Amino acid sequence: MDTNKHAGSSFDDFLEEDCVLEEVSARAHKRLLALQFQDIMAVERLSKTAVAAKMHTSRSQLNRLLDPNNTSVTLESLEQLAHAVGRKLKVEFSA
Repeated sequence: MDTNKHAGSSFDDFLEEDCVLEEVSARAHKRLLALQFQDIMAVERLSKTAVAAKMHTSRSQLNRLLDPNNTSVTLESLEQLAHAVGRKLKVEFSA
């Protein structure tokens, strides 16, 4: 009889066993930041070009900063992004 070795385990356990939990989690957090940014842009009626100008960077660089597949961003870059849209960055650990 073939049994599922993952029966009863959590999805996080499955991802951790496949050594991809951190990567998947980082991409999910980055995607969430990008979605929050889009919401802020809509409320504030800002374009990516306008935000990039406030950050003294290019729109293509801003797109790279928001790319969920690029998880190697600095807190400094995220702080600049938050400041450019009139927000503060909040980073925290959770259980």
